[in-house]
Amino acid sequence: MKRQIFGPDHEAFRESVRTFLTKEVLPHYEDWERDGIVSRDAWLAAGRQGLLGLAVPEEYGGGGNTDFRYSAVLAEEFTRAGAAGLAVGLHNDIIGPYLTSLATEEQKRRWLPGFCSGEIITAIAMTEPGAGSDLQGIRTTAEDRGDHWLLNGSKTFISNGILADLVIVVAKTTPEGGAKGLSLLVVERGTEGFERGRNLDKIGQKAQDTAELFFNDVHVPKENLLGELNGAFIHLMTNLAQERLNIAVAGIAAAEYLLEITTQYVKEREAFGRPLAKLQHIRFEIAEMATECAVTRTFLDRCIVDHSDGELDAVHASMAKWWATELQKRVADRCLQLHGGYGYMTEYRVAKAFTDGRIQTIYGGTTEIMKEIIGRSLLS
Repeated sequence: MKRQIFGPDHEAFRESVRTFLTKEVLPHYEDWERDGIVSRDAWLAAGRQGLLGLAVPEEYGGGGNTDFRYSAVLAEEFTRAGAAGLAVGLHNDIIGPYLTSLATEEQKRRWLPGFCSGEIITAIAMTEPGAGSDLQGIRTTAEDRGDHWLLNGSKTFISNGILADLVIVVAKTTPEGGAKGLSLLVVERGTEGFERGRNLDKIGQKAQDTAELFFNDVHVPKENLLGELNGAFIHLMTNLAQERLNIAVAGIAAAEYLLEITTQYVKEREAFGRPLAKLQHIRFEIAEMATECAVTRTFLDRCIVDHSDGELDAVHASMAKWWATELQKRVADRCLQLHGGYGYMTEYRVAKAFTDGRIQTIYGGTTEIMKEIIGRSLLS
């Protein structure tokens, strides 16, 4: 089915993204995978190309365009290219809204120009060794010391953790407040007591630096409080719909791409003297995946349009996230199976997609958490 949500400007942007990937990313990606980290030059190149800060107002160096369809194009093209390591979606669509909606005028002028140019790479530090989706389990504390906050604690699984110049840290500022006693504090590179641990060794997305972060008596200036004191829970909930939609967009794009390359593979690969595509079982497998992808794509495109119009709610974002990422996981597994032994070889894209995509049902809220959100909305 022909997609109807994109206009000429979106497609022109898509071509510029493809050009960027061909020129600035794909020639270097194997090196980044080996090194476990993306070159900072790639971030600067993304800034020059206008791929960072799409929704940031022009006065701060951004694109000034809040149409989420441009972010969807970015997610789709980076996914098709297998370039998850350059975490542009995290930077633009997850962290960007915190800075544009919560930062003071002084903070915006201090951080946003570098955010848009690629000179300031960002991360958000929420997950802890003992606290993932459960915000009430956060133990990182920030004690009010008059002219600064004294920050202590640790975080783990932090994307961009090694490269980040600016980290939004979720910390407990009112110990007895539970989830409603949390605040967002911005910690900048070079701050005394802020240390990075290991660049964690993952099964996939090898080029994406994922780290442990440690905060030992870190003095965070009072002017680095982001948003309202004790307001982190509301701030986090407000931005989760876009984060989950971004992950879902990547999920259906990955499934569609895997179906595309596998369809071509079974046409060319022979077994028992004829192409695999001549076998009824293979045709049924392809038919099932194609139908599931088509139905999911229709729902996701509706979600993209709704979000661009400011109408997507948390429940439908959760539906999109769990369904699209679980579909991605199923399609990756089935497509690898259809590739046979070759599918297990890392030189084949299906193998890389299998390991790179496995995290999709976990980060941004696990499938189980998504179902809980949906179930509560229907049964409470």
